[in-house]
Amino acid sequence: MTHQRQLVLYIAASLDGYIARRDGDIGWLSMVEAPPEDYGYAEFVKTVDTIIMGRKTYEKVLSFDIPWPHAGRKCYVLSKTKTGSDENVEFYNGPVAELIAQLRQKPGLDIYCDGGADVVDELMRQDLIDRYTVSIIPVLLGDGIALFKPGRPEQKLVCTGSRAFPSGLVQLQYERKRG
Repeated sequence: MTHQRQLVLYIAASLDGYIARRDGDIGWLSMVEAPPEDYGYAEFVKTVDTIIMGRKTYEKVLSFDIPWPHAGRKCYVLSKTKTGSDENVEFYNGPVAELIAQLRQKPGLDIYCDGGADVVDELMRQDLIDRYTVSIIPVLLGDGIALFKPGRPEQKLVCTGSRAFPSGLVQLQYERKRG
């Protein structure tokens, strides 16, 4: 039996639901850094071979003084303005549902949505996300870029796990309940 590739959102948010400050700053995420603790990220990335992210998220990752973190994986950046590819990614500006359908038909590991909010919203509106891992950071930002935008259809989820860490981070895992 072949593995049915799933689309997985793996993301961090403030307790009040923001993934970044209004200006895109995510420096507040460092408050839970506690090496060698990685909150399961290293194990998670072993289960994915394809990454999907928005252009703003891609540009944010490039601004970090680190090597490209998704080397060796196929990466798609959803963009209305950029086309073609660069050394890290392929830019995609077609219907996201078509891209996901194509990826699900190919053999491989799961597909990781690395953000941002616009991409998450579009994937949710089309009911394409199969699993959610949301790490709640113990901070109330008060304003910013919301992880979940209003106005999308209701979706039922099943909690498959939760874990609290000494840093105060709480990680929640859900699967999309279908049918």
